[in-house]
Amino acid sequence: MTICAAAIRLTVGHRPLEGRVHGRAVAPSLGWQPSRSEAIVVAAARKPIEGVGEELNAAAAQNMDFAPARRRVRDAFADVQGRLDHFLFKMAPTGIQMEEKTFTSLVYCMDVFACTYLINAFYSCCIVHQRYDINSKGVEIFCKSWLPKPGSACKAALFFCHGYGDTCTFFFEGRKCIAKRIADAGYAVFAMDYPGFGLSQGLHGYIPSFDGLVDQVIEQYAIIRAMNRVKELNHFLLGQSMGGAVALKVHLKQPDAWDGVLLVAPMCKIAEEVTPPGPVLKALSLMSYILPEAKLFPQKDLGDLAFRDPMKRNTAEFNVISYCDQMRLRTAVELIKATHDIESQLDKVCSPLLILHGAADKVTDPKVSKFLYSKASTKDKTLKLYEEGYHAILEGEPDERIASVIQDIISWLDSHSAMI
Repeated sequence: MTICAAAIRLTVGHRPLEGRVHGRAVAPSLGWQPSRSEAIVVAAARKPIEGVGEELNAAAAQNMDFAPARRRVRDAFADVQGRLDHFLFKMAPTGIQMEEKTFTSLVYCMDVFACTYLINAFYSCCIVHQRYDINSKGVEIFCKSWLPKPGSACKAALFFCHGYGDTCTFFFEGRKCIAKRIADAGYAVFAMDYPGFGLSQGLHGYIPSFDGLVDQVIEQYAIIRAMNRVKELNHFLLGQSMGGAVALKVHLKQPDAWDGVLLVAPMCKIAEEVTPPGPVLKALSLMSYILPEAKLFPQKDLGDLAFRDPMKRNTAEFNVISYCDQMRLRTAVELIKATHDIESQLDKVCSPLLILHGAADKVTDPKVSKFLYSKASTKDKTLKLYEEGYHAILEGEPDERIASVIQDIISWLDSHSAMI
């Protein structure tokens, strides 16, 4: 089954989490201890994270079906993740400020204009912030933004759609990573965790309706796009893996709303190498109506297929709030339906389009990216295949390749922000 570039632990049994921070063991105090009333559920097949102390291992092993547990674990690992030995976690751009703001369920009862004013106040100060918003479904959604340095001109706004199982708080955010590099190039970058993923509310890894998920992405980003100063900018979508399918569906539902779509290893069709046999797939589809939330969908360990650099794969194991269990039945069925739907509408893709794909990707098929390129009706389209590149071209390749992919994104944005 397809995954996002960072969600590499979707296996029937978990592999051991391996890795060290700059070659040494790390076991910081969590600042949080589970109460006696809190149930800590340990996955039987999960082995301890090498180089990490008992407190962090206990945090990583608990049941993360619900958002509060995922948020505690993310906070517990924040210091460790910020010091991982990975190209994306080093050489951070300077000058980007950060502030966290949490809106509780009371926000949903506030006047929408009051909420917008408060958010705009933060934006006017050029503060990068993260927050939880309550959407129209009553779901608490985690949002994050990265803005250019104070005093710098903002060229455009980029809206990120993450992959399956993933979050916008590891490789994409990761203290020093992809988002900050794009923001440092002069772009306002916005991201969210989908319901049921990362820090957002919802049953972990559960997609009851792919179209419903896309509608919630549209709703969340519409609020941001309407903010003062943001609404004056050009708006681009960036989707990775399953996020590529999300971005395409957003564009197909709003064909005139976006100034361009950027896709990285997009999930337009699931590679046969990671799809269950037909009879098994049919049986599981029927079962999904009876046990939609059940974690029964068989999956291969895709880590070796996603990450070409073994050391970077080890780093990805520290993405502890990514969904790492077997895929839930309804989720699997919805992803398959989504790819079929997208494949039938590729000729309706009319926005300026950039497609970046590893030529050796065995998770999402680069041949389908070629097919998307040929079928898309837009005349402004670019396809770039990276020789020998695996699925995770933004995280799992040699340093020079990762830098090249990020620069290709920035260069395309520069050319299209200037011409629109």
